[in-house]
Amino acid sequence: MLAVKGLVKRFRGIPALDGVSFEIGKGEILGYLGPNGSGKSTTVKILTGLLEPSEGSLVYDGASIPADFVAFKRITGYVPEEAHLYPHLTGREYLQLVGRLRGIPRGRLEEKADAFLRLFGLEDSRHGLIASYSKGMRQKVLISAALLHDPEVLIFDEPFSGLDVTAAQVFKSLLRRLAAEGKVILYSSHVLEVVEKVCSRVVILRKGKVVAHDSVERLRDLMSLPSLEDVFSQLAQQEDSDTVAANIIEAMRG
Repeated sequence: MLAVKGLVKRFRGIPALDGVSFEIGKGEILGYLGPNGSGKSTTVKILTGLLEPSEGSLVYDGASIPADFVAFKRITGYVPEEAHLYPHLTGREYLQLVGRLRGIPRGRLEEKADAFLRLFGLEDSRHGLIASYSKGMRQKVLISAALLHDPEVLIFDEPFSGLDVTAAQVFKSLLRRLAAEGKVILYSSHVLEVVEKVCSRVVILRKGKVVAHDSVERLRDLMSLPSLEDVFSQLAQQEDSDTVAANIIEAMRG
């Protein structure tokens, strides 16, 4: 189990996260939601070791994560929101590099890299430079790199970015199967439709604080609202989308 307890992160004294707590069991997909600036990306950066928390604890299977972050990273796969890849490498070379860094034996690595490229529809482009790849192709390489070493923990930050409809359908099925394999999955996204379909539970943040933490069904029932989108809009205090759209039209005409 991955447990985040009382997580606080301050920037120049201002809290970006203020007492965030949640747990993710094996076989669970936790949807992590919030408007821009709510603290989602800060949480992800702390869990991946890119930021240090100001307060709070991170625990995996009873052991402190910060006490041995290297060990935690060995069992973690991470798909970041932005695809920062080496443009001068081919897709195959990039997976080979990641696999070597992960300590995957060469023969097994070659087989796995080729399998991922084939299954994600990148076989014909495996020798092309990443600089020539579309956004969706780069995203498939990122997902492949995150799964290459069969991690126990998966952290997805907007993983559908750039994926076409077919690839998105495959990824939704993949998420369910990863959960069935017992993976611990944190899924941060703005695509509420997908979160509603695949996540066991959701956490909704607003201004660095947790304003909801429950199953989608229970949140809908408690708030007597028909969809996760409606729940999110109310809890995150989002301005009505029709009102915003009307105001944009007014601004165009002004």
